[in-house]
Amino acid sequence: MIVRTLDEITDTEADIKTENWRSKRIMLAKDGLGFSVHETTLYAGTVSDFWYANHVEAVFITSGEGEVENKATGEVFPLAPGTIYVLNDADKHQVRPKTEIKCVCVFNPPVTGREVHDENGVYPLITE
Repeated sequence: MIVRTLDEITDTEADIKTENWRSKRIMLAKDGLGFSVHETTLYAGTVSDFWYANHVEAVFITSGEGEVENKATGEVFPLAPGTIYVLNDADKHQVRPKTEIKCVCVFNPPVTGREVHDENGVYPLITE
């Protein structure tokens, strides 16, 4: 059994901070689970482009409001508590928080914690 708290992650190397968002990587590839789990905070008024070409990501909104755009289709979906969106087809997308959004993200394959978004918003595929 693995038990962790966000307090244990805060301000460690598993707590990644950028201008637009903060990601606390709660479970990582090294835990051997086949997925990783993150609590992510997206800051109000920011715009972030992402493209997980090497991962499937599920994002469950726990607080806040905004929208996510599928860049291939132009479809825009509202984000609010209780909403989940899944990037199951290497979907290029843009997230636009109206208020601070907190969400729980699950990645498959799991991230190691060493990934950095490239100029296209892609995480490289890194294995343990």
